[in-house]
Amino acid sequence: MAHLLFKDINKVYPNGFHAVHDFNLEIQDGEFICLVGSSGCGKSTTLRMVAGLEDITAGEFYIDGKLANQMSSRDRGIAMVFQSYALYPHLTVYENLAFGLTLEGIDADVIEEKVQATAKILGLTEYLERFPRALSGGQCQRVAVGRALIRKVNIFLMDEPLSNLDAKQRVTMRSEIKQIHRSVGATTIYVTHDQTEAMTMSDRIVVMNAGRIQQVGTPYELYFYPQNLFVAGFIGEPPMNFIRGTVEGGHLKTSALDLDLAPIVKDIKAIEGKQVVFAFRPEAIEVDYKGKDKYDIDSQVDLTELLGDTTNVYANVGDVNVILKINPHNTPEMGAQFKFAVPYKAAYLFDSETELVIESNQKRH
Repeated sequence: MAHLLFKDINKVYPNGFHAVHDFNLEIQDGEFICLVGSSGCGKSTTLRMVAGLEDITAGEFYIDGKLANQMSSRDRGIAMVFQSYALYPHLTVYENLAFGLTLEGIDADVIEEKVQATAKILGLTEYLERFPRALSGGQCQRVAVGRALIRKVNIFLMDEPLSNLDAKQRVTMRSEIKQIHRSVGATTIYVTHDQTEAMTMSDRIVVMNAGRIQQVGTPYELYFYPQNLFVAGFIGEPPMNFIRGTVEGGHLKTSALDLDLAPIVKDIKAIEGKQVVFAFRPEAIEVDYKGKDKYDIDSQVDLTELLGDTTNVYANVGDVNVILKINPHNTPEMGAQFKFAVPYKAAYLFDSETELVIESNQKRH
């Protein structure tokens, strides 16, 4: 295991492109950390700096308290799994797994023991004599993970390792990688653009946008307590609904809404006259809400999508499009008027100018 510390890390390329801005993060021994964000946000660049494949322009990177900026990749105790399997096509599964150990000059008996043990963990024992072309995508990815696992390093780096797999294989491999992490205990940094992978696998998630950290937290914290509009819109599927309006007399005023904000805002006077964003998650709404602590909202249904266990309802609240997730047995007709409730505890408010969340007096659960 390894403890990692990033202090004001920046990456600027020779052409002037500033890929990573003031990256600060501490990763504890044995943590599973996901770097998540859209393409070009700097997550893979950050991973490559950890691996020593990219130089750090400014800032300090420590591994177990030792400054690692100039440390060679070989000395960092790192194994990396890439998006492409990067297997040697002319070598068998056994030979692919053993390749790194062979280069290190390890005895054949030790290699045999390590390969067999790793193959057993990954369910590859019966495929050891096969070549990569005879394997499925999921099996190839397991070999790639095994090649990293067999070295018994302290740090695993994974750069979108599941993106080439189909949906069923991704679900299976997510579970397998998490199980491997539990059994091995190595500190792991996992890069993905898929928030489902991040939510289901990680101890903590680092959400990045335009080279900057937007928020760091557990999946629970990011889902229920997003600190800004970007995180709120990025985490969750379908994404959070946003309705923009103005605060007048303590009420949110839009073309279609007049909502008293006092029940959900700690300091209502501080936001008087401001442009704000009222937000709620599609799955947080209720159709037959019996309590009093709620906002009743009228909408018109535009489109419905039956997904089996739920229905996505695309509706309009005034001139704003929203997505609602409801019980399929309550699916409204297209074009119908549809009333739904947003419980106070499920409502969020953001400052339109700063895009930061406005403190709520409601407990999320």
